Amino acid sequence: MAIFKRKPGIAVIEMHGVIGAAIREPEYSQLLERVEQNGKIGALVLDIDSPGGSATASDLLYANVRRVAQRKPVVAYVRGLGASGGYYIACGAGTIMASRAALIGSIGVIYMRPILQQLFGKIGVEFSVFKAGRLKDMSGFWRAPTDEESEKFQGLIGQMYDLFVSVVTDSRRLTDAQVRALATGEVYTASQAQQLGLIDRQGGLDDAIAEAMRLSGARRKLRRYQPKRPLMSRITPFGRTTPQSAALDHLATLLSGGVYFLEPGLGSLSAANIER
Repeated sequence: MAIFKRKPGIAVIEMHGVIGAAIREPEYSQLLERVEQNGKIGALVLDIDSPGGSATASDLLYANVRRVAQRKPVVAYVRGLGASGGYYIACGAGTIMASRAALIGSIGVIYMRPILQQLFGKIGVEFSVFKAGRLKDMSGFWRAPTDEESEKFQGLIGQMYDLFVSVVTDSRRLTDAQVRALATGEVYTASQAQQLGLIDRQGGLDDAIAEAMRLSGARRKLRRYQPKRPLMSRITPFGRTTPQSAALDHLATLLSGGVYFLEPGLGSLSAANIER
């Protein structure tokens, strides 16, 4: 007697907001692992709306998306903004689609840190620094970098830039020269991105789901994966993320300094709209 076997369904994971703040790498890596191991899931659709964020978190999430794509079809759908780290993660998918009004790209790296030397001088605060290692405090916010330190930082940024270029080159089957010509840090419209080879085609979320079904043979049974909210944030209003607290978290991250795959001009807007 033949046993009827149902076709697998489609997983949908939303990645909205700044990577490292709204999109926390450990939580989303766990979601991706669950999708990879779930035999009832035939394909994955990533719903992306992000200006990017932490370079390290972007790379880890990209690697996990690519791992899923090695076992089942993955379609990245850029809803509004797939910039910098947001686009970096999308490159882990086998297919990249975008809404016709989406902005794509911002391929580049930025290092940001506050320099509060003048502020501290005005309010009469001095820092006493003891260190072992000549360049140990090169990222300190209490002084400006020296010429040597600036050169070191630029070398570090250059290596991260090369990594970003290599990810796009491998994903989009473009040459190194082609990607470097596009990797100016600017964003492109969906139409431009398609012509340049940064995405495969335009469409809506339903089109992305239909493409995932076509590639996998799965049925249109959607299963949405999202990080679990802590218990206290579910039962009380005090632990919930507000637009104001999200923006403050994003600002605090930037003030701490670091290397980012981030579109800075759009990042603050995205942080303020993590939860509407």
